[in-house]
Amino acid sequence: MTATLSIGVLRAEPGTKTRGTVPADLGTLTVDIPLTLVNGAHPGPRVLITAGVHGGEFTGVDAATRLAALLEPGEVHGQVIVCPVANPPAVYQGRLGVSPLDGVNINRVFPGDPDGSPTERLAAWLFTNLVDGADAYVDLHSGGIDEVLTDFVGYRLTGDPELDAKTADMAGALSIGDVIFGMNADGGNSHAAAARQGVPAILVETGQLGERDADTARRLVGGLYGVLSRLGVLDTQPQGPASAVREWVWAAGVTADAVGLWYPEFTAGDDVTEGQVIGHVIDPADGQEHKVHTPATGRIFYGMRGLTVAPGAELAAIAAPAPRDSGDH
Repeated sequence: MTATLSIGVLRAEPGTKTRGTVPADLGTLTVDIPLTLVNGAHPGPRVLITAGVHGGEFTGVDAATRLAALLEPGEVHGQVIVCPVANPPAVYQGRLGVSPLDGVNINRVFPGDPDGSPTERLAAWLFTNLVDGADAYVDLHSGGIDEVLTDFVGYRLTGDPELDAKTADMAGALSIGDVIFGMNADGGNSHAAAARQGVPAILVETGQLGERDADTARRLVGGLYGVLSRLGVLDTQPQGPASAVREWVWAAGVTADAVGLWYPEFTAGDDVTEGQVIGHVIDPADGQEHKVHTPATGRIFYGMRGLTVAPGAELAAIAAPAPRDSGDH
């Protein structure tokens, strides 16, 4: 028999499902974090699924909400925590990756700081209350309102063969063909910070341009069922053999070095070669053109589609095929 699942004011006894909100104190204000706690009738692992870490990324929020409604405690081995809107200020008050509270991208500051800015405090709350104690973690993202993206799964190599193998197994269970891994677990991304804590964690990117597409959300729910089955949380078997994946490593990011109007000459999924012009930034004041070259050969997995950019704006992210001797991942 599983134990009672409690987060803040929410409780789910074994064999039950509880839905509601838990207040998170961010110092200058309190926000309500929506949660669904599915406490299975049978023992098993605890799995955390989050979405809505960024504003304007709708597919994951939709899929997480659908999954929360579908999961039945009698079919669950272990516990599933679903948080469809992890960052309410960014989701409801903004449409971009940064929070309107303090201009901070929460997915750069995990595991957070309980004495920091509101967004740093939120990251710490999510880590303390949701990530701590999880046996596996899935963080759902999408291409934002100004971002083209081709679907992929991401994770970080930690150097721990057992942990990396578990994470790779989760990544392969989603039926998404492209898997991109980072060569270390550095940085403030949620899945990297979780990996540093020994939790198998994957980033899932589906959908683009802030679209809300029901078929895409349903496919993602199917992929999440695949992950839960692989983890032993559900008895359902994946349809047919696990799909083959193409493995990639991050090769380069391209950022704007001038204020202006961005005219890309690519779309997500395009292959590029080092030195290739992938667009140009035009200064609206004097019409001067700044050509943008790719610093690496590979495939563009996501990129800026918005017109207006400032220095530091991410214009494209490029991954290269993983070397065959990249290790047990």
